[in-house]
Amino acid sequence: MQPWNRSDDILKAHGLARTGGSAALLRWLSSRLGGWTGVLEPGAPPAGPDPGLTARAAAELAARGVRSAVLDGPDRTALLFALDDGAALAAVLPRPYAPSAGGLLADTAVPLALVRRAEAAARREERAAVAEARASEAVLHLLMNGRLSVARQIAEALTPSLPDPMLMYVVECRAGAREEAARLCAALTGGRAWVVRCPVYVRHLIALVPADAAAGPGESDPLAEALVAAAGDCVVGVSEELPLRESPAAYTQAFHALAVARDRPARHARFGPGPELALAAHPAGTGWAEALLAPLHGFEPRRPQDPGAQELRATVHAWLNFTSHATRLLKIHRNTLATRLRLVEELLGLDLDRLADQAALSLALRLTPGGATGAPAARADGTPARADGTPATLDEVLRHPGPAAWARRRLAPLTGPDAPPGARHTLRTWLAHDARLVPAAAALGLSVPGARKRLTRIEVLLERSLLQSPSARHDLWLAHRAEQLAVCHTR
Repeated sequence: MQPWNRSDDILKAHGLARTGGSAALLRWLSSRLGGWTGVLEPGAPPAGPDPGLTARAAAELAARGVRSAVLDGPDRTALLFALDDGAALAAVLPRPYAPSAGGLLADTAVPLALVRRAEAAARREERAAVAEARASEAVLHLLMNGRLSVARQIAEALTPSLPDPMLMYVVECRAGAREEAARLCAALTGGRAWVVRCPVYVRHLIALVPADAAAGPGESDPLAEALVAAAGDCVVGVSEELPLRESPAAYTQAFHALAVARDRPARHARFGPGPELALAAHPAGTGWAEALLAPLHGFEPRRPQDPGAQELRATVHAWLNFTSHATRLLKIHRNTLATRLRLVEELLGLDLDRLADQAALSLALRLTPGGATGAPAARADGTPARADGTPATLDEVLRHPGPAAWARRRLAPLTGPDAPPGARHTLRTWLAHDARLVPAAAALGLSVPGARKRLTRIEVLLERSLLQSPSARHDLWLAHRAEQLAVCHTR
């Protein structure tokens, strides 16, 4: 051990505790003493180059109820100093050791105890933050699956309450900027926004904002403007004002608005008002949807650990929205996801590799948001879906005036004055190839980047996300199918 200058060593120990924590302090102490130093935690196995010696020294310390103990071994000596939390600072030094070693250990025990308390508090705070984030994710998951009452109960325990009505914001920024975006959402809404870090996209933050806290004069949106100004790469999409029970629709709207905002100088956009297919198809389509989903809603697992109907429904809903990223939302392995999807295919007689079957299932889930009702659906006039009481087919639903009118309005921008050349052909080809970019590009005679660029322009034209999930590909396939049926009907 080098010559001891007590004041210098005390200053060094306190400085290391402040800047490097307990690990840096112990490394310095070990180097300074020329032996092993560490902390013996209560109940932990003995450590050091001579575990038996340190164990006997710890037992001696506990038995005597003293603050320090020294125990000699054959060629080493163990020195222990008690810390406030039941642990002990230990040093195992070869003999002979410097007489000043005991004093240095005693002086170091003070800053070490302080920094260990600070580190323990930081760990507790981190665990609390992780628990709160996971609880917030759980609330979001419940909202997306229509479990409104349970979501409210959990949210009330965490505060703030879930806003109703609300606008949903999807904020895209650097992963490191999400904390600042969350702080801004809380500050500018008076702590009334419910903020969740997106479990699927690491660059996304989701905020449910009270409707009366988000509006600005005219068309302005102070919250979106502040979020964009806070980070140069921040982009914000905002839904329409919707009741809390419409959280899945609000998220989809905000995500589509985000796709539009990326191409705007202001870098934020509100969802463009437009007809919703689920509303347009509801009078004619509920019976068809319940008939399609009946095998799923009536499914009973053979084993208690197997997923039930509600879990399978949540799984396929997440997959339709997020494809393979659904594993992050559901916290399951990709093999588990694949197994559940195969089971859904078997139950419903669908091929989920085909966009047509995906689109049908997506619409059916939206038309039965609460699951099976146990009663056959009726038309707006109260009659069954068909005169003979059997449910309508999807084509019959899409021929209904509501969905047909929706399809015309949804596809109208493709032939409008702002449409790029070949927009309708590009989109139709992409949909015909199950919304797969590589085969669609080959069919169009384009490179993959060229096809992606065309579809990106169509995203801005339609104000809907196409290439990133949740995508409008299902609705657009249904719109094209409704258009085909209308053309056939007029011939």
